[in-house]
Amino acid sequence: MLVRALIAALLAVTLARVLAAEVEERRSVGSLPAHVGGAFEEMAACHLSASGDYLIFDRRAHAVYRFAPGANAPAKIVQIGSESGRILRPSAFDSAPGGTFVVADAPANQQRIQFFTDAGSSMGGFTMPGRSVPQITLGDLVLSGVGSLKYTGTSILLSQPEIGALVTEYELNGATRRTFGDLRATGQEKDPAVHTALNVGWALPNPKGGYYFVFLSGIPMFRKYDAAGKLVFERHIEGTEIDPYLDRMPTTWPHRTVSGSEYPIVPAMIRTAAVDQEGNLWISLMAPFTYVYDGTGDKRRTIQFRAAGIITPSSFFFTKDRRVLVTPGCYAFDAQL
Repeated sequence: MLVRALIAALLAVTLARVLAAEVEERRSVGSLPAHVGGAFEEMAACHLSASGDYLIFDRRAHAVYRFAPGANAPAKIVQIGSESGRILRPSAFDSAPGGTFVVADAPANQQRIQFFTDAGSSMGGFTMPGRSVPQITLGDLVLSGVGSLKYTGTSILLSQPEIGALVTEYELNGATRRTFGDLRATGQEKDPAVHTALNVGWALPNPKGGYYFVFLSGIPMFRKYDAAGKLVFERHIEGTEIDPYLDRMPTTWPHRTVSGSEYPIVPAMIRTAAVDQEGNLWISLMAPFTYVYDGTGDKRRTIQFRAAGIITPSSFFFTKDRRVLVTPGCYAFDAQL
C-alpha cells in the first residue's frame, strides 16, 4: 500500500509539472519609456526601422510615429488626411527589412495602399480595384476592409477571398502579380458573404521559403504553401485555451446594412499571427495565449506574455537580436524557443 501511495504521489507530481509546463510565461525584457508608451491613442503596431528607431502605428490617431531611443518624445511622421502622403481611417500597417513601410487606409470608403520611407516621406501608392467598401470594425469584430496585409519590400500580400482565392499578391504599382490558395469549405456556400468572411485571414511570407495562411474566423486552422503557391499541409489550431471559443462559435451570423449593402457580423477566433526568422508560426488567440508552430506544423509552445499585466498580443514584430515586440504597449520579449 505504501509503495502504491508513493507511486501515486510521484505520478501526481509529474502530472502537475507537465500541466504547469504546458503554458510558458514570458516576462518583458524591455519597453518604451512610460511617458512615451502612454502618448498613443491606439498602438496597433510597433516595429523597428533599419536604423533601430521605433515605428509606431496609431490607428485611432490616423498617424505613424517614429521614436529614437533616448529621445524625449515620439515624432509624428505621417499625419491624418485624405490626400496622398497622409492617412485616413487606416486599417493595417507593415514594414520591410529595408526600412520602408506601408499603410492601408480608406478615404471616402475607397481602400488605398501607400508606401513611405522610414522618415515618413511618401513613396506613392495605389487605390484598390473594385467597388468602394465601408471600413467597419467593432471591437474584435472585423466586418470589412483591408484588415491585414504583409509587405515584403517588393510586393504586397492581401487576403481577398471575395475574388476566389485566399491570397492576392500585388506589385508595388497595384498590378496583380498572382493569386493562390483555394477557399476552404465552410458549409455556408449558399450565403456568399458569410462564406467569404470565414475565408478571411493573414497571408504571411516565411523567411525559410513559402507562405503561411492563418484563417481569422470560423474553425481555427492554418495552411502552409510553397514558394509557387502550392499547398504543403493544413493544420487545425487546437488547445484547451481555444476550446471555450469553439463552444461559443455561432452557426448563424446576423447581417448589418451599411451604405445600402449587407455585411455579416463574424467574430474573430484569432487575433493576429506572424512568422519568426526560423520559420516558426506565432498565433495569438482571442484569449491571452499564443501558440507557436514549427515548420512541420507541430505545436512547440503555448506562451503567455506578461509585462505590467497579462498581454493579449495584437501584433508581433521580430527583431534581428531574437526579440519580439508586442502590442499593445510595444513590450519586448525573448523570442527564442
